[in-house]
Amino acid sequence: MSTPAPPALASRLYACRVLHERFAPKRHRFAYRLFYLAFDLDELPVLHRRLRFFSVNRPNLFSLRERDYLPSPAPVHQPTGPAEPQPAPASLKARVLAYCASQGASLGSEAKVTLVTLPRVFGHAFNPVSFYVCCDSAGDLRCAIAAVTNTFHETKLYFLPRLPSASGPAVCGGRVPKHFYVSPFSGLEVAFDFRVHAPGRKLAVVIDDYEAGRRTLHTTLGGDAEPLTSARLLGRLVRSPAVLFRVLTLIHWQALRLWLKRVPHFRKADRADLQRDVRHPHSSLTRHSPA
Repeated sequence: MSTPAPPALASRLYACRVLHERFAPKRHRFAYRLFYLAFDLDELPVLHRRLRFFSVNRPNLFSLRERDYLPSPAPVHQPTGPAEPQPAPASLKARVLAYCASQGASLGSEAKVTLVTLPRVFGHAFNPVSFYVCCDSAGDLRCAIAAVTNTFHETKLYFLPRLPSASGPAVCGGRVPKHFYVSPFSGLEVAFDFRVHAPGRKLAVVIDDYEAGRRTLHTTLGGDAEPLTSARLLGRLVRSPAVLFRVLTLIHWQALRLWLKRVPHFRKADRADLQRDVRHPHSSLTRHSPA
């Protein structure tokens, strides 16, 4: 008898287009192509057996290190939210569910958590933003977490509840104080307005910046789903062999263009008091912390 084929993976690859459009103080717009992976966290123990060029917690062309994500509680610069569980659970899914529970969303161990992120490539990692999308055991979208990382390797988590909606697809999000240094060309007294849909046939995320009630920046991340296979991963590597380097290069190139346009900019150490709930705080914050 032939061996039955393993079930299709719920984890997927998304061929994405990222758009940034600035409206003030000067207009600036750019877009680029990128791929994201969406991991069903229940599949992490088996992915290395299904994907030749991908490993979990081990080196490979592509890899995911659980310690890179939603880490165990560590010193947080100017914490303002509810205390997180200590000690933190060991597995990534358990840590995500424990964090959601600390924010008032108890989902239970049967919940489905999808991590939308950039993988490590040749062991190197840089994730401007990752998303944890959480559904209950019935598959209904309940909440999401946006984990934003800056070029100083600081990270901040934004908890996003499901928004009330009488019709249309379910979406998580809301407008939250930024209080995080993401770009020298974006102040700290800004609000992020998130809209995150559950990843399915398409990935759809919108992040708008608001300053004094006026939208100043519009960012979208969207793309079509592809099966997560060894061949498709290798194809992405061939088409974009320096994907993480490309992201960092684009960030600095666009920063140079904004500087040439004389857009006002801010130093990292400015207003350390407005940089709150920052994980892995840079020395520019810790040396300005009150005694």
